[in-house]
Amino acid sequence: MTTHESETPAPGTATPAAPVRLRQEPPRWAFGDLRLRRYRAADHATVLDLHRAGLAQVGLRPGDGVYYEHDLFRMEDLYLTNNGEFLVGELDGRIVAMGGLRRADLIPGGSARAYGGFSVGTPELGVAEMVRLRVRPDVQRRGYGRAVVQALEERAAEIGYRLLRADTTEHQGPALALYRGFGWTETRREPIGGIVNIYLEKRLR
Repeated sequence: MTTHESETPAPGTATPAAPVRLRQEPPRWAFGDLRLRRYRAADHATVLDLHRAGLAQVGLRPGDGVYYEHDLFRMEDLYLTNNGEFLVGELDGRIVAMGGLRRADLIPGGSARAYGGFSVGTPELGVAEMVRLRVRPDVQRRGYGRAVVQALEERAAEIGYRLLRADTTEHQGPALALYRGFGWTETRREPIGGIVNIYLEKRLR
């Protein structure tokens, strides 16, 4: 997860308490001027660019042993089907935020993820991963990261997950604070490629 979201909004910015659900299916929310909706195929290039920009902001890149992007080329089978979700946030028609939810058994955990491994097994709705949380640098500190997390937690509960997992790195203090602010707890740390990866989880029921 890469985001520099802060719990303090930018000066002069009115921040809603939570995103407001506008439509059940396909899901859509409003968070101030931000509109959250499900990913479409036409969004791919913009989503990939936002992913890479988020990594670059904290000195990371795909293939560094921690982060990867092969999942973003398999949006249908990893996010939009198999009991997953992928949301984008639009501001004045421009995608400025995003985040995904996928079944935890679709990609191996830990360092194995960085090297392209996929393992599609028997569907198991107990555990999901929240991944790819990104907010464009020019609109950070407006609560958009929080809005994506809240919307994805809502979707996870609707799908039927009981436990959510996520990870970030020790370099990303604001991301860690964002998760902790929503009641996520740290479960372990793992050194990968010279970077310490931090794993977190949250029980929904």
